[in-house]
Amino acid sequence: MPAKASKADEVRDLAKRLLAAVEAGAPMPAEVRRMVGSSFGLLGASKGGKARAAKLSATKRKAIAKKAAKARWKGHTATPS
Repeated sequence: MPAKASKADEVRDLAKRLLAAVEAGAPMPAEVRRMVGSSFGLLGASKGGKARAAKLSATKRKAIAKKAAKARWKGHTATPS
C-alpha cells in the first residue's frame, strides 16, 4: 500500500501541474490564479514557524510563550478548589 502523501506534497504536485498548464499557454481564469497563489503560499507557510523558532533565543521564545499564555487566559477566573 503506498504511503499517504503529505499536505506539502499534494500542494507541490498541484502547483507543478498548474505551472505546466500555464507554460503550455492555456488560458488562466481567476480561480486558477487563486489556486496557484495559495499553493505557493502554503509551501512557504509550512516552513515559516519552524524557521522563526530556530532563529529565536530560548529567552525570547519563553517571553513569547508567556505573552501568548497570558492572552489565552485573559478574562478567565480561577475556580476555587
